[in-house]
Amino acid sequence: MLALPLILAGGLTAAHDHEEAPATGEYAQAAGGEQGIVVVSAPEEIVSRQRLPQFVGISGATAGATGLSMNLVVIPPGAAAEPHTHSGYESVVYLLEGRVETRYGPGLKQSVINEAGDFLFIPPNVPHQPVNLSDTEPARAIVSRNDPNEQEHVIPYDPAADAAAQAGSPTP
Repeated sequence: MLALPLILAGGLTAAHDHEEAPATGEYAQAAGGEQGIVVVSAPEEIVSRQRLPQFVGISGATAGATGLSMNLVVIPPGAAAEPHTHSGYESVVYLLEGRVETRYGPGLKQSVINEAGDFLFIPPNVPHQPVNLSDTEPARAIVSRNDPNEQEHVIPYDPAADAAAQAGSPTP
């Protein structure tokens, strides 16, 4: 295995694996206070605002990131995220495992089906809802955003209320 240098407080250290790297979320500092590499190992599962299991890898909170986040998201068999938007932020999804239908747009009336190996780009403020098409296997994806506070700008979306507003009728 190729040994890459990892900047630590005491100087350079060869990082062959996570055992030699700093602990989760620990900032590696070079001499003189220059920030080095941050390793986040085995993050804990949380439930996201989209009501899905999520493992926060890189974010402002875990790594001091200032312009992005990257997480592992799991959609359980037969499950779906709560419909939502990301206010002002782009999202990129790489589907590792499974088949997912992403409903999107006003009223979630459009959809695209993705399989393992597909990349998906979601522009800012686009309503969307990923749905796992398997009743037996989870879908897993790496999700990255240009938002270091990956859950701060998640806005719930109600497709029925949006459809009613577009039709000019009051919401129920």
